[in-house]
Order: sequence, then structure tokens, then C-alpha cells
Amino acid sequence: MNTTERMRILVIEDEPIIAMDLSDSLEAEGYYVVGIANNGQKALLLFQSQPVDLILCDITIKGEWDGIETVRQLTSERSVPVIYLTALTDRDTLERAKQTYPAAYLNKPCQLPSLRTAIELAIHNATVRMTPPPADRDSSGREALLQINNYLYIRQNYQFVRIDMNDLLYLEADNSYTKLVTSGRKYIVRLTLSNILERISQPSLVRVHRSYAININSVDSFNDVEASIGSQLIPLSRSCKDEFMRHFLYR
Repeated sequence: MNTTERMRILVIEDEPIIAMDLSDSLEAEGYYVVGIANNGQKALLLFQSQPVDLILCDITIKGEWDGIETVRQLTSERSVPVIYLTALTDRDTLERAKQTYPAAYLNKPCQLPSLRTAIELAIHNATVRMTPPPADRDSSGREALLQINNYLYIRQNYQFVRIDMNDLLYLEADNSYTKLVTSGRKYIVRLTLSNILERISQPSLVRVHRSYAININSVDSFNDVEASIGSQLIPLSRSCKDEFMRHFLYR
């Protein structure tokens, strides 16, 4: 899995050994640690310079800002789910932390299974809040596909994998499953093609056949009966052809 597909996490922790151990554990779990900051100003610079999907933050850190104030500064730039990792359990600290609406507040030392669960819930809650319709569910009753802005998060094993919808080439139905094909990888989701198309918002994704939808921007050539995307030939059904052709008409 390349770094563009993995959830990007910023770690804010001023104990070097703890920070490196946490980073190594997250990377082993399949997440991408964009950086480690031991103070609020460094965290802000990292946050401003690259995409971040989730913040893991200790409350007692070096510098002028503690972890809570650091989170306040970062989330004033853009909204991102936050998980606090701290040894502080006093009521005043908890009340201050609650004002930043964290996804979780975990006591140190934090066990990996608890952290894994907190991360999954954090990204789930963030995407659901930004996506009003109820999410489709897989056979275990958990969400199989979520959308936030121009990204899809699809469940693969025990975590959500991010896909930039601009990288989608086409979708192919196979009964109750659908294959999502990008330029570098294929994903299988236990949702029908119709459910996926109803669930996500992407104007360039067009259904061209009962079993196929394509990213109109990825089409290399087409004729009356099929379109080609790379080496893949995709049938164009008569019932979908008019909608397909509308994307090529000047307005």
C-alpha cells in the first residue's frame, strides 16, 4: 500500500522513545506517520505543510502551548479528528480537552488494540459527520464505504483505505460485489454498483452499462459500443449512451 492510500497521522509527543515507538507501531499497522512534533509550533508547521487525516497528541509537551492549546491552534486551520494520549486524568484537564471535541481521550500507557479501535472510530465518525446519508454496510454491519471531500475510504480487512476519486478508472459489478479499479490497484467492496453510485458524489463517474461505471476523465477512446481505458475495453449500453455522450458535448 503506498502512502497516498494510507491514513496520514501527525504524532505530537515530546518523549523521543515514546514517540518513535508509537510511530513504529502505527506504521506497522498500515498507517502513515507524516511527522513527529515535540512542541506546538513544530506541529503547526507540519500540519500546515501537508495533508493530515488524524492527530495523536500528548497533553504535556514542550513549548509555550500544551497539547490542548496545540490542538486548538491546529483545528482552527481545518477540522481534523483528534485523539489525546495522556497520563493526566484530573477533572480540569479533561474539561479543557473536551472543549476541543476530541474523538478519544486515552490514558498512558496506551495498548495498541485500544489505540487501533480509537483511530477507526475517529475516522468513521469524522466521515459520517461530513456525509449526511446513512452509510451502506457490509455483512458484519459496519460501514464498507465512506466519503470525505474527494476521497473514498473503503474497508479493507481491519482499517479504512483512502482512494482519491480522481485516480479511479472504472467500477465493475460482480453480483453483490463491486471492483474499484485505480491506475495502481484493484479493490473489492461488498456493495452493489448501484449502491456505490448512489452513495458517493463524483460527477465524472458515469454508469455506461449495468455492470460498469467509468471515470469519464480516464477514457482514452470510444466508439458506438465500447470505451477503452488503457487496455480495458468497457461496453457502452444503448440505454446509457446518451448520458455518456452528454459529457462530451459543448454547452
